Amino acid sequence: MNIPVRRQSLYEDLGGEEGVRELVKIFYDIIETDPEAEALRLLHLRGHGVAHSRIEQFNFLSGFLGGPQYYVQKYGHARLREMHEHIPIGPSDRDLWLACMVKAIAQVGLDRSVADKLMRHLTRAAETCRNLD
Repeated sequence: MNIPVRRQSLYEDLGGEEGVRELVKIFYDIIETDPEAEALRLLHLRGHGVAHSRIEQFNFLSGFLGGPQYYVQKYGHARLREMHEHIPIGPSDRDLWLACMVKAIAQVGLDRSVADKLMRHLTRAAETCRNLD
């Protein structure tokens, strides 16, 4: 009898709630302090602000990565494009967001295969948020 092997989620690969929370903390610390991220910090200020984004990105990423669906429980959906429609996001904004996430992932110290898998998922998500050419 073959017993199906359960694959570990990215949420689990990151260390569950604690790992996702740490990634989001480091990511937004970069947004708030790295001079290269200034445009992204200003973009967040045009939205609901960085403090709000810290909370909601944790809520979203938890479910997006295979953990608890905090964002869906709170808002009833997790549609990225709809979440970001109030902010103009072009290719350079998308690329800067991804570059900051690469820095955050490096600081967290994830295994290379986990980091690569995470970036593939986040790259698709970032492109979904883009609403300008």
